[in-house]
Amino acid sequence: MNLLTYIKTPIQLMKMTFVFCLLSALLMACSGSPKARIEADNLHGDLVIFHAGSLSVPMHQIADSFKVKHPSVNLLLEAAGSKACARKITDLKKPCDVFASADYKVIENMLIPAAAKWCIRFAGNEMAIVYTEKSKYAASVNEKNWQEILLRKDVTYGRSDPDSDPCGVRAVLTMQLSERYYKTRGVTASLLEKNKEMIRPKETDLIALLETGTVDYIFLYRSVAQQHGLKYVILPDSVNLKQAVLSSFYQTASLEVRGKTPTERVMEVGAAMVYGVTIPSNAANPVVAEEFVKFLLTEGVKVMEKNGQPSLLPSPTATYDQIPGSLKSFARKE
Repeated sequence: MNLLTYIKTPIQLMKMTFVFCLLSALLMACSGSPKARIEADNLHGDLVIFHAGSLSVPMHQIADSFKVKHPSVNLLLEAAGSKACARKITDLKKPCDVFASADYKVIENMLIPAAAKWCIRFAGNEMAIVYTEKSKYAASVNEKNWQEILLRKDVTYGRSDPDSDPCGVRAVLTMQLSERYYKTRGVTASLLEKNKEMIRPKETDLIALLETGTVDYIFLYRSVAQQHGLKYVILPDSVNLKQAVLSSFYQTASLEVRGKTPTERVMEVGAAMVYGVTIPSNAANPVVAEEFVKFLLTEGVKVMEKNGQPSLLPSPTATYDQIPGSLKSFARKE
């Protein structure tokens, strides 16, 4: 008996239609859609992300959104000074799938070509003098008098270590540029000699010192101050390392810092603040890493802009030819 012989009434036809629909639904649920199968095959496992401390707030928000789209991925975020992150990759050989640095030059100078092949510059920032309402002279500090206030004997300030953190480098560069801009000779040397005991490995370590009143002021990225609801002095563009058009003036400031090895010293020259991202060559999960970087440079930059870190995409790079095809649209040849 064939199927048409069996179906003799409208009721039988309805019953058979229902059975066919039910079987189809069960088969689809078991097999999954093509997209679901792709995610199940490729986007799973651990994804280790090293990132600058100043990226902590936006990076966690971005990771949470990525997790919603790809629930089988286990994101492991680790914050540190950008140079410290780079040394974990090069010296300690720690596994890392994505590295986002507060200074793209850390990637280009410390990882490329041995530990990474490319770098995409993706966001900017600026330096600020950050404080709370409980800081001494909080009611009177401003763009013109912050140098003098930080040098007062009853005021304590903090900064991060230039040998481990780009923010520490930029704090010193900001001092030098402010000395030239305000014509306050000798202020950099005086600031560098003051409160050395308050130097910390990365800039976000300083926030606890500030909030507990251990220090009155810190050199910090404006974005981090905004994210933590802290007060800050907005510095002139000639001082805050924000504007690429002022590169020639920024280059008048410089300092020596630790290089790739403990004994090597290299010169850091002033430049506009630019964040960089890469996938290390020995990434254990490169497929998911590439998908995460793509997400960071699309949906992620919107999150970063809300957190005070404007997008610089598409950006120039000398490593354009080495960038994976799916990421090339976020960069251009330098």
